[in-house]
Amino acid sequence: IPQIGFVHRGLERLVETRDYNQFIYVAERICGICAFGHSMGYAETVEQLMGVEIPKRAEYLRAIWHELSRIHSHILWLGLAADAFGFESLFMHCWRLRERILDIFEATTGGRVILSVTKVGGVSRDIDAAMLAHISEVLAGIKADYKKIMDTFLTDSSVKNRLVGVGYLSREQAADLCMVGPFARASGIDFDVRMLGNGAYGDLDDFAPITSTDGDCFGRAEVRAKEVLQSIDMVNEFIAKIPDGDIAVAVKGNPAVGAQAANVVEQPRGECYYFAEGN
Repeated sequence: IPQIGFVHRGLERLVETRDYNQFIYVAERICGICAFGHSMGYAETVEQLMGVEIPKRAEYLRAIWHELSRIHSHILWLGLAADAFGFESLFMHCWRLRERILDIFEATTGGRVILSVTKVGGVSRDIDAAMLAHISEVLAGIKADYKKIMDTFLTDSSVKNRLVGVGYLSREQAADLCMVGPFARASGIDFDVRMLGNGAYGDLDDFAPITSTDGDCFGRAEVRAKEVLQSIDMVNEFIAKIPDGDIAVAVKGNPAVGAQAANVVEQPRGECYYFAEGN
């Protein structure tokens, strides 16, 4: 019988023995698939705590890596879903595309899953114009291939037989259960933390969450699948608009004792809440 609760991993205790920059490397190991989002969410919280404003270019670099992480996470999920159906060829094609995202991570950060480029005050690595152009080129190829994969998955009768009408949650039920992320949006809840316009997301020309009114497993699959294409477009927009400048500011001192800050990040699988207190 599933029990909803907390899994205690000792992270709260561990942070007491690390400084605020060292703990970033622990935070991004909360989840390997969403590693970058955790390091970003934690860093943003500490930056609020200390009144640090990071350079605009650093905001854009964070947003680019964060959306690439969303693409990698959703394609991984889609491949695993296909594998669960016995749709092995689709599984292999999904993970073939995911490898191209991991190649971008490796080329820009040195890591393929745990990136370790976030720090309080900005980021530790830049991406030059040639690499940004290469990223756009790779994403164009991924987008063309992915559209075929997505269309196959969402129109296949064996997929629909397993997902349509299964696990239905109305909009009211989703709201009562405080559901977030793709689950909530698949039940018609039109909210995404990125709508708040934090960081580089505030510079997007137009952002509207991907939603569905189906409320079932098929709706949840459709939302995730279409978010991949949306994230590709977002990365291309960030690349086109990224400003020149520094990628970090020097941060000195420690958070004031008793100071508090909180932050929410739209991770691939839903909202993650971060809270920090100086001591």
